[in-house]
Amino acid sequence: MRMGVSVAVVGASGYAGGELLRLLSSHPEFEIAVAMAHSQAGSPVAAAHPHLAHLELTLQPTDPAKAAGADLVFIALPHGESAAFARELPDHVKVVDLGADHRLTDPQAWARYYSGPHAGAWTYGLPELPGQRERIAESTRVANTGCYAATIILALAPLIAAEIASPDDVVVVAASGTTGAGRTLKPHLLASEVMGDISPYKVGAHQHTPEIKQATGARSLSFTPLLAPMPRGILATVTARPQRAVTAATVREVLRTAYQGEAFVRVLPEGVWPRTKATLGSNACHLQGGIDADSGRILVASALDNLGKGAAGQAIQCANIMLGLPETAGLPVAGVAP
Repeated sequence: MRMGVSVAVVGASGYAGGELLRLLSSHPEFEIAVAMAHSQAGSPVAAAHPHLAHLELTLQPTDPAKAAGADLVFIALPHGESAAFARELPDHVKVVDLGADHRLTDPQAWARYYSGPHAGAWTYGLPELPGQRERIAESTRVANTGCYAATIILALAPLIAAEIASPDDVVVVAASGTTGAGRTLKPHLLASEVMGDISPYKVGAHQHTPEIKQATGARSLSFTPLLAPMPRGILATVTARPQRAVTAATVREVLRTAYQGEAFVRVLPEGVWPRTKATLGSNACHLQGGIDADSGRILVASALDNLGKGAAGQAIQCANIMLGLPETAGLPVAGVAP
């Protein structure tokens, strides 16, 4: 058995937890020491995740003392539950929180969109933002992005930074697969309700809104999320009012310049638009930019796997940076098809 960095996964029975285990099981440097899941403690991992039958692990109770002996802890608990767990871990243990507890710097923004006390902000876990990779490398505590947030920030942040898009008039419509809602049984997520349907939810009040504004500098954001009849994936259409006269070529050049040399963000060839299926199972984000012919607004489409670059893959990417490992270690760039 290989010996490397010992890892604990908290919330291992959920969709993001299962994706963490899948990716970690083939990581060249990480060794899964313990997988925790409160409701399914005592069951084998394969009982929660049949595709992980090769992992001979038993799910353990959710206990900070059991995680404290690991070199690295991934926390994939529901929003509002990560902070209490993290406070029980020693300072030297590196932690990546996949929940929202430590993403927001503004306590008032937290109070508006979440319940419970504000736990304070950790280093934000989106390496492709300017300067963020260096901050992550110096941190022992990193707050992973939200899935919608990653999709939208990667599309929008370069436009505002390059001063071609107004931060005061951003409109986003984005569709997500059902795994973005977690694994808890909910009537509106039953297959008979979801299949053959697409529906809006949390219209004008989605909790990722302040996170997107914080990371991009947007001041006004109209965000309409949609539930799509697919298990995983996000496709976002981001539009913004131009600050000056720009062409579609200018938009694409801004995106290409921002992500030049990045392993996981791909600006597609002219005329090719992102598709969720092309990013399935990968840590990739696909982008395409242009100009709306009628309104003249800047338009960028963005696609990623909400469990990959939107959750578990992003978390492992951050952990690789925190530990000084190759950033791409254990992470697929190519999607799965058909």
